[in-house]
Formats: sequence, structure tokens, C-alpha cells
Amino acid sequence: MTPSDKPAMPIAPITLLFGVHAHQPVGNFPVVIDDAHIRSYGMFLRVMECYPAFRFSVHFSGWLLDYLLANFPDDMARLAAMTRRGQVEWFGSGDCEPVLAAIPHRDRVTQINTLSDKIERHFGVRPAGAWLTERVWESSVVSALAETGIRYVAVDDYHFLCAGANSEQLDSFYTTEDDGQRLDLFPIAEAARYRLPFSPATEAVAWLEDLARQGRRAAIYFDDIEKFGIWPETYAWVYEKGWLMQFIEGVLASPLIRTKTFAEYHVSEKTRGIIYLPTTSYIEMNEWTLPASSASIYHALIDTEKATGRFEAHKAFLRGGIWRNFMSRYPEANWMHKRMLEISRRLTQLPAAQRTVEMQEHLHRAQANDAYWHGLFGGLYLPHLRRAVWHNLLALEAALEHLTPAPALECRDIDNDGHDEIILRSGELLAVIREDGDAALVEFSSLLLAHNFGDALRRHTETYHAKLHAKVGAGDTAPTAEKNGIASAHDRIAFLHVIVPADTEPDVRPRGLFLDDWIAADGARHALNTYRRDGALSHFAAIGDGWRVEKRYALQGDTLEIAYRITSTHSKMGAIVGPANNSAGQLETQLSLAMPSCDGYGGRYVLADGRIPCGFGQPLDLVGASQLTLEDTELHGALNITMSPARCSLGTPFGSPAGTFSARPHHTVSQSEAGFEKIMQAVCLTLRWPATGDWQRITLKVTSTA
Repeated sequence: MTPSDKPAMPIAPITLLFGVHAHQPVGNFPVVIDDAHIRSYGMFLRVMECYPAFRFSVHFSGWLLDYLLANFPDDMARLAAMTRRGQVEWFGSGDCEPVLAAIPHRDRVTQINTLSDKIERHFGVRPAGAWLTERVWESSVVSALAETGIRYVAVDDYHFLCAGANSEQLDSFYTTEDDGQRLDLFPIAEAARYRLPFSPATEAVAWLEDLARQGRRAAIYFDDIEKFGIWPETYAWVYEKGWLMQFIEGVLASPLIRTKTFAEYHVSEKTRGIIYLPTTSYIEMNEWTLPASSASIYHALIDTEKATGRFEAHKAFLRGGIWRNFMSRYPEANWMHKRMLEISRRLTQLPAAQRTVEMQEHLHRAQANDAYWHGLFGGLYLPHLRRAVWHNLLALEAALEHLTPAPALECRDIDNDGHDEIILRSGELLAVIREDGDAALVEFSSLLLAHNFGDALRRHTETYHAKLHAKVGAGDTAPTAEKNGIASAHDRIAFLHVIVPADTEPDVRPRGLFLDDWIAADGARHALNTYRRDGALSHFAAIGDGWRVEKRYALQGDTLEIAYRITSTHSKMGAIVGPANNSAGQLETQLSLAMPSCDGYGGRYVLADGRIPCGFGQPLDLVGASQLTLEDTELHGALNITMSPARCSLGTPFGSPAGTFSARPHHTVSQSEAGFEKIMQAVCLTLRWPATGDWQRITLKVTSTA
């Protein structure tokens, strides 16, 4: 018998490990979640129910799972039935989808256990696997995962390539350890993430069969379930045109493919060996974390490597940044994060007997990842997601204040930016002044309303703005799909609003409350950004050639008071002077106020006589006014602002006339999987009054309308 006459060796079937991840951000609108269930979660489960032989794994974040159990019990019953018959494996994680690496070990443990307990209570199984939020890997998370009974996680194959692994051997799990604690790691195939469900089902099945012919053990897929129905074009593609049904039937009919859950595979196979992964996430995330200027260089480098055909060989060494860079890149995210860590520490210091489940839930929700970052999906640019973080932080802070009040006045660098913050507390309000020259408020929070009026995102420079500028007016916004498939959201350029280049101009100063300028008689504008502490912690002064501006904060009950005085240092106190010259001018201060209704119908301005001139989304100009109220039905509260010619409670009389109020909506431009969008972040309120040398007082009074 010649070699050519020998019978061919049978091809061992490849194991398809198929997992889907479902998540909605804490604070997302019910109508959005309902739509996601109708177009994706429910449809997916109903199709999968028809194919008991197709094994797969699921991860639902705990906050979403609570919502679905309450609002879609029939579909959750389907999922429970599939779990009981062994078709479905549950993956755990942090209950409210935190990036585990970004929260303390103690909170990692409570987050993971909370979701595992919830899954066991409702579905009768306790997860052995876990989904890592945004696949953010740091070795420090191993101990918490192991401590809570997690035996394996799924991360990208890119993580393994960055550790020098051979791409042809990323077809099974490996083992890592930290401080002696073991954890197994499954490499998710990037090639699978980009094929499913975007390429035709027959091509996807043929690709899996080709992997089997190459001798691969397993094809590992674990990605967002939202790709099956919510991403643009996917509902029609996956369900109306039958992609999911065709794919499942093709897999089940193929002699070269079999399906297993990760748990079944894990118990039947041995590890491929030891590996230590570097700190990283998926490759797109590593670009998003970089500052815009660096990201442009990085993106150009990637494009060059792709054009020369070197990218696949070199991409493991082109790593970009790490997830924590978002705290460096966005001061607003950093402030939220450091305040969250502070509140977590205060809760831990509370005697165990005084801690409640509700307190723990508030902390967990405040750690939800979405509002802390931004890329194609991250929700830092979405005010309602940041508001949900602040609501839970402040609700917890209110509970802690009731039990163990914090000092009424503190000074320390909370966010590690090199500038001290002065914290004023009244029991009802919290005001935080950043000592950075502007002496403005970085936070102004009501514990009664659990709302931070200072949560206003500035306009940042984003790398993708260049893509936007290139497309504005070009009329070519439709993505091109390869072959007969559909385009991934990563490749789409679409516009949800009319956007012009001026909409993306970055702010040169931070957004905050009481950001000051001097307007000289000739109209020249001079930023007052050289304030230094002047005696008391909450008193500041800016001094120039022949002038001095004093700025003082006081907090009492439900009212914040700010007093200003500008005087000459070369003449009698009280002379009318200004930084630019010794003639009449005006002092101006800007307040960027986060109002929940934004440009919705529930937000409106109310004048002193009760008239309603317009909503927050429209411009407003008032001359000779002394009072303005911002009412917000979403907030169930109001903010009353006055420039009152009365005796200042700081002890000094003044008699300056009323000034002007001007209000404009503040928008940012960002991208999402649906396209570029223009989002109202805050009301930008500008107060201006003539300088007389006397004290001018501004008060902010917070009231509840509930």
C-alpha cells in the first residue's frame, strides 16, 4: 500500500464555546431596556429555546437581571428551564458591572457574591465562571475571584498575544495565579467577535469547520448579546433574515462542530499551561483610553502597520493605554471615582451592625463601570448615567452622615491632582472648592435630593472628532459591508444630529460653579484664575496691579452663599476699579449646572413674578434681574439663585444693583454605536454685575418639590 492509498485520519470536531453577555447601565431609561429586551434579549432566548442541543453560556449583570425578572418573567422562566436542562451555563461577575480592577478588594468580593447569590436564588446554580467587565485584566483581581468560588474567566486572545503566546495555541484555557490563588483563563477569539453575527451564517459555520480541519481544540466566543438585535441593522439581519437560526442549525448539522458550555469543557480538559497576562483590555479599548493627541499617533501607527501587512504580526506590541487612564484623561471621571472610593471607605468603617443591605446596594450601583469611561460604548458623556452614580453615592453619603457625620470643614487633595479641595458640609448640602486658581466649585451636592449640581462634563478633544469633520457635509455616512454581511458598529459613521465643527471646540477652562472673569470697560475679558486662600479656608483673593478681588463661600442648611468684592489697592477701599484699568467694569461668574431634565420638557426657568420664559434647552437673557429659579420635575426639586441687595451674612453690608442673568444649554459631541450625537450636559448660567467696591452676594437655595 502506497502512502497515497492510506485512509485519511478522521478529523476531530472542534468545540464551540459560545457565550453572550447582557448588560444595561445602572440608571438607564426603562424604555431603552424594554426595547433592548424586545429586540435582543427576549428574541435571542426564544430562538435558543428551540435548539436544546446547542449549549451556550450567559452573563447578565445583576442590575439588569433584577429588571428582567420583574418585568419579563416569562422569558426569565424560559432561561430557567434551559438552565435546568443543562443547555445554559451562568457566568457571574460584579453585581452592578464594575471594573473589578478599579474598586477595592472588599467591594470586589461583595459585588461577586451578590450576583452569584442572586443567580443561585433564581436559577438554582452557582457560577464557576465570570465575565470581566470590558475584559479589563489586572492580576490583582485573581484573589477576589478565587475567594468567591470563581474558577475561570474569559478574556480576549489579544491579552494572551501581549504575553507572547502563540496564536495557534489559543484554542483552550490556560492557568494563572496571584499570591498562590489559581484562576483559569479562556482566550476569546477576536476573529469570532468580528464574524458573529456580521458575516453570513454559512460562512461563519464554514470558518469553524476550517478551524477543525486545522486541528484546533475549541473556538471561543463570548461577546455582547446586544450585537444580536440592538446594534444597527442587526435585528433584521439576525432575526427577520434568520441569521441566528441558520447559524445554530448549521453548527448542529456539522460533523466537525460540537457545542459545550465552558463548565463542561473545563471539567473535561486539562490546562494548556501557566501564563501571566499583562494589564490590558481589548485592543480598541486600549486606543480609547489614550489622550486624543496620543490616540491619533497610535491610530496612525495601526493604520500604517495594516497598510504594510505587518499588523497581525506586530499588534501584540502595539498596546496603547490601560483602562485606568480614563481617570487621568477625564477629571470628571476621576472625581467620581475618588469620591466613590472615599464613600466605600466610610461604609467599611461603620460598625457591621449599622450597615444595611440598602447601603451596600447604593455603593455597588455607584461602582457601575459605564459612567467612568468613554469610547464607542462607554457612557461618561451620558448625563443620566453619571447622575445615577452620583445619586447612589449621595444617598449612601446621606445615610452615613446621619450615623457618623463628617467634619463641617475639611481640606485635602481628594482626587490626587495636586490641588487641595476644601469641603464644606451643612448636613443638607455639600460644596467642594478646588484650590487651583479658579477657586470654583467642583461639586455642589444636595443630600436631600441625592443630586450633584456640579456634575457638568466639559467639551473634551476626542480623536474621532477628526473623522466627524471629514464627513460633515460629505453626504457619505453609510458604512460599507463586506460581501453579503452587515457592518460592525466599529466601522460605521452616522449622524444622529446636525453637527458643525464649532460644536467640538474644547473648553479651555473646566466646567464648574463660580468660574470668574473681569470684563473691562472696553469689553476685554480677563480670566480670574489666580485666586489664593485668604485667611479662612473658604475665603479667597486674587491680586493684580492695583486691584484685589475677594471671594468667600459660606454654607448653612439648604443655602450656599458666595460673596464677592473688587477693590483698588492704590486708592480708598470702595473705589470702582478693575484688573484691566481703573475705570468701571463688570464682574462675571459662570455656573455650569447639571439639571436632570436637560432640554426635556420637565426643566424650566421661573422668574421672580412666577412667569416661565422658557425651558433649559433655550437661551435666556435677563437684564436688571435679581432672582431666577430652575425647576426640574425629574429632580423633584428646584434651585433658586439670587443676587440680593441685602446685608451679607458674612457681616459686611453692600448695596450693589441687580445684574444680568444669561443662560445657554451646554452641549458636547460624542460617538456611540448608533453614530455621532449632540448631548446637552448642563445649563450654563452666567451672572454679571457692575463692580462698585461693595460686597455682592449670590445665594443658591435648594428646595424639594416632592
